[in-house]
Amino acid sequence: MIDRSVPAARFTILAAVLAAPATAWATTRAAAPGGFFADGIRHILTGYDHVLFLLCLLLPAVMRRSREHGWQPVERLSEALWPIVGIVSAFTLAHSITLALAALGHVTLPASFVEPAIALTIVLAAFDNVVPIFPVRRVVVAFVFGLIHGFGFAGVLAELDLPGPGFALALLQFNLGLESGQLLIVAVTSALLFTLRARDGYRRVVIGGGSCAAMLLAAAWFVERSSGVALLPF
Repeated sequence: MIDRSVPAARFTILAAVLAAPATAWATTRAAAPGGFFADGIRHILTGYDHVLFLLCLLLPAVMRRSREHGWQPVERLSEALWPIVGIVSAFTLAHSITLALAALGHVTLPASFVEPAIALTIVLAAFDNVVPIFPVRRVVVAFVFGLIHGFGFAGVLAELDLPGPGFALALLQFNLGLESGQLLIVAVTSALLFTLRARDGYRRVVIGGGSCAAMLLAAAWFVERSSGVALLPF
């Protein structure tokens, strides 16, 4: 039997605890409405491609695969918590690495490559939910594809008016803003998925249908970003 007494709100509490240090470190310009910390939060909350990629990775995290019975909902919060923590940590580490390298000018990639590549990561992550194609754990997928997303974050950072003397602090604040916003998204999404995991049709409707919708949207983004032809009204 699935333990329904475990409150999904614990995800939100966990995210609040993890995000607290980031909030404490946000000082100087980051404390202002247009500060770099706020810029980071704003970008992740409106960066629908990054959010959709994370969502594709998280959809199966509240399920476990059994050889005898196929996909089954997890019984305890901890069974879903650690896969989610692993995925989010790998994605965070990866995009922080490439964000820093690109911001410091050590490694750069053109936006004409990065933006379509980000869309492609969503297509592949979503497709893997329907037809498994990756021989490695999803935490590895999160890390490898997270490296590409980091260059996307760097592109946004490059458009901001970074101060020369305080560049390192501005970079730190922007990244902390990204992580705080990301934790909020993950907490809300994970709580919802954990609540729905045992419902009839979760695998077919939420994982299957949601992944197919993500593939179609990301495929349209890929075409738009590769060709410059607008396919979507937004």
